[in-house]
Amino acid sequence: MAALDGVASHLLDRIWMPVGIPGFSGEDKARRTELLDERFGADGWRWGFVVRGELVGFEAAIAEYEQAYRVHLTAHPEIVDWLVAEAGNVYDERVANVYDDDYVQPGSAPNHYQDISVRRVIAELTGHAGEPAGEPEEMADLATGERHVVPRSPGFAGPHLVQLRDARSPAYVLNPACVPIHDPALISTMPDRREWYHAEGCAHLSVEAFWQQSKLIEVRYDRFCMLGELRDDPLAGI
Repeated sequence: MAALDGVASHLLDRIWMPVGIPGFSGEDKARRTELLDERFGADGWRWGFVVRGELVGFEAAIAEYEQAYRVHLTAHPEIVDWLVAEAGNVYDERVANVYDDDYVQPGSAPNHYQDISVRRVIAELTGHAGEPAGEPEEMADLATGERHVVPRSPGFAGPHLVQLRDARSPAYVLNPACVPIHDPALISTMPDRREWYHAEGCAHLSVEAFWQQSKLIEVRYDRFCMLGELRDDPLAGI
């Protein structure tokens, strides 16, 4: 292809360009990853984030996500007091989330960040930062009543396992659609897009909106140039 001809064509693999904002993945994460790997190669695409007008990596962006929970919970000790008294641990949408302490989640399961942020911030606010999780013990799910054996998260003193995702959960107040983003410079809008988080909580002012509307896909420029007509819509099918 002419776009790849010339003595400097080998330098194109050092250039990364944004090709679109795909929005919420959820259960579609595995399919999207497979499609992107097939289209660009596993080493030919990555997630990028626009934070305060600068294109940054995952670590910088997730630090802002966690900071939003830190600011919110610090400003609302009544939520902290209730959660610490009621919960022994928290999860996003599946109980197995309690075993993940790392924001980097390369597997096929949906990403979950709010439970990790809540666990980290609660540990800080209760003076237990850096402590390991306690031994597994039986806890009843505060919403369903089902009993599970899970580790106690540092700083939590309650008897229940508490879910954060579902509106039917008593801890829905900590769903990322209900927690405001802490810095107005992180807020953006996309008037032509309406996803689930736009209809809940803080709408486009929430942590979830910041995450989904700042998250984009970057592609190595040599791989982009080899797309042919698909360059007009590099995320077709996403």
